[in-house]
Amino acid sequence: MSDPTAPSRYQLAEIGALLAEPARAAMLLALIDGTARPAGELAQAAGVGAATASAHLKRLLEGGLLAVHVQGRHRYYRLAGEEVSALLEALALPRTRPSLPEPAGGDRALRLARTCYRHLAGRLGVGLCDAMLANDHLHMTGEGLRLRESGVVALVSAGLQETSARSLLLQQGRSCLDWTERRMHVGGPLGVSLTDAMLEAGWLRRRSGSRALQPSDDGLRRLISLGVRIDAGA
Repeated sequence: MSDPTAPSRYQLAEIGALLAEPARAAMLLALIDGTARPAGELAQAAGVGAATASAHLKRLLEGGLLAVHVQGRHRYYRLAGEEVSALLEALALPRTRPSLPEPAGGDRALRLARTCYRHLAGRLGVGLCDAMLANDHLHMTGEGLRLRESGVVALVSAGLQETSARSLLLQQGRSCLDWTERRMHVGGPLGVSLTDAMLEAGWLRRRSGSRALQPSDDGLRRLISLGVRIDAGA
């Protein structure tokens, strides 16, 4: 008996058709960092005119991949949820070739550390998840990932503010498959809050015009103190 909650072949075909247009794919990728952007910015990212962008955005909204926030006369588009971001990242997996030489420039920066719908991904993301699980600071529940009390102690010892670290106990996370490393990083509200805390503490910095994150020298030392292998995947 088929599962009524499972997607049908027609739904999968519809999603495939939405993603098959390069301009629509470019718009979705521009929003994968969790931001909300106006149509003009998305048109520029896709390299199309305003009328064409409007038609693409309408299809993405109708297809359930985008949501829109109306503020006065302005409309801001964002991904419909973290599930869409996870879908986009996962779709890149079949074409990832770990045996290829290390990419240069911005690609290398993205592979080291980037935002995946506002949580930390890349080598540092999977390295942090691996270390927290190995040291029993994170544990898997039926609902996903949860931070243990020992995780709070470890994060505070590494330099996070205790109030920030302790608030993470209230957040639920999930394992998110990393498209460059093919291992798991911490996603969900826990991943978002943990990344926000590291940004606030100066361990990580945002790069202008990119979803790549730049770890500070001090941040790298603190991540290493948590057991993160900076050379993981090199």
